[in-house]
Amino acid sequence: MKKAVLASAILASLVAGTANAATVYEDDSKSLSIGGRAEARFNISDANKGDDGTGNAFKDKSRARINLKGKAKITDDVTAFGKYEAEISDDKDTTITSRYVYAGFDTQAGAFSYGKQDSAQVMLTDYTDILATFGGDGVDLVDGNKDKRENNFLYAGEFNNFTVAANYIAENNKDEKDSDSYGIAAQYAFPFGLSLGAGYVNGQDGTDVDANQYNLAVSYEFSNFYAAATYASGENGDTDLTGYELATAFKMDKFIAQAAYNFQQSEEAGVKEDKEDYFALEGIYKFNKNLRTYAGYKFQQLDGADDELQVGIRYDF
Repeated sequence: MKKAVLASAILASLVAGTANAATVYEDDSKSLSIGGRAEARFNISDANKGDDGTGNAFKDKSRARINLKGKAKITDDVTAFGKYEAEISDDKDTTITSRYVYAGFDTQAGAFSYGKQDSAQVMLTDYTDILATFGGDGVDLVDGNKDKRENNFLYAGEFNNFTVAANYIAENNKDEKDSDSYGIAAQYAFPFGLSLGAGYVNGQDGTDVDANQYNLAVSYEFSNFYAAATYASGENGDTDLTGYELATAFKMDKFIAQAAYNFQQSEEAGVKEDKEDYFALEGIYKFNKNLRTYAGYKFQQLDGADDELQVGIRYDF
């Protein structure tokens, strides 16, 4: 049910394929796998009507993804790996977006990689970012905390049940979202289903404004039940930021019921403003390991914000 909470997950995401990925070539020293998804989905909300309120509440948000992952043995203790993942989305005028582009090598001391990839904090934010529809909006207070960061140097190491990750994002002068930033995160997975994590990220958010945040995460999994919480606090210049997310899931054979709550607030000169505040409920039905369908509803708590319904069917290959 959780995406990347177990201690080995961040390393597995670097060097392994998805559960449904097909191995197209493999020998004693190297392998290549291909995977992806076709996901037809739609969103219904008054927010889709536009500022004048005269548009259509129905919005298609279909997308497709394809990824290539490879690894090759260099020595008995060193393995090279690389990943490319692209997304085609009608919501973006049918353009192709490169989601991940990175390469590196895995050693007994950990994995080292460079490219467009997640920050070290993502293994913590994934504790609560489990829904197929909504969520993941509460604890990304600064850009250096997010996934798919360009010009990103990442280290990840696993030591028994303890995992540590660190990254540095160098300013690339391309846009404002990838300014200098560094972060470190760690988690420990107990054998009885409890996982604890903490992290810190510091950098410049877009301009020369200093930005930082720290993260705390906890999850518990027992049988078919899962619950998690993440908390973040930080600063962006003179603005204080706070956010938290709560998530839970229960699996019943092929059906999964999930729920999440996301909250984020800023405070500047004593004035507080809620940035995110909503509940989300979701149901997923998995026909098999390839095909699933889902529906989720977002209950907005912010004044002037509209509720949303999102429905989709997804095929993984």
